[in-house]
Amino acid sequence: MVGAVLTQNTAWRNVERAIDNLRQANLLNPTAIADLAPVELAAHLRPAGYFNVKAKRLQSFCRFLQEQSKLERLQTAELRARLLSVHGIGPETADDILLYAFLRPVFVIDAYTRRLFGRLGLLDGKASYEALRSCFESALDADVEMFNEYHALIVVHAKHVCRTRPCCEQCCLSSVCAYSVVEKK
Repeated sequence: MVGAVLTQNTAWRNVERAIDNLRQANLLNPTAIADLAPVELAAHLRPAGYFNVKAKRLQSFCRFLQEQSKLERLQTAELRARLLSVHGIGPETADDILLYAFLRPVFVIDAYTRRLFGRLGLLDGKASYEALRSCFESALDADVEMFNEYHALIVVHAKHVCRTRPCCEQCCLSSVCAYSVVEKK
């Protein structure tokens, strides 16, 4: 859950460094994070960028966790609504927490998903987060393990092949990719 908050607008390797800082300082738990002075927390989060903002968001989230009880018993829609009520938790972060921490069948729409499926010509780049999530969830069986694996595969493909500057010649999807066809002309 800490990673879901910290990964906003930064690379995962930087998030890992920030999490390692918290772990090494024995601060990787909601109480320690909530009780820490914001400036001290920000120092540990520095590798993740936007560390002052993220310190506030992470503390808000940890206080939320402390105040709530039995979150795992809530229906997914109610749990999502509660997560979205926390300062700094938007739809992508909430869905990331739902899928990976609470093991709920919610599809995470991130920049990688938008890039890959946009280039394939399978989604409208201007569609809202909720419209895209609904599209994926209605097209797929509600299966946590499959959503997790599918999202992970999208991330790997987008990081290594369908990058900002894509390597279309290495892409296993190039024969069906609208972007690749445009690039070949």
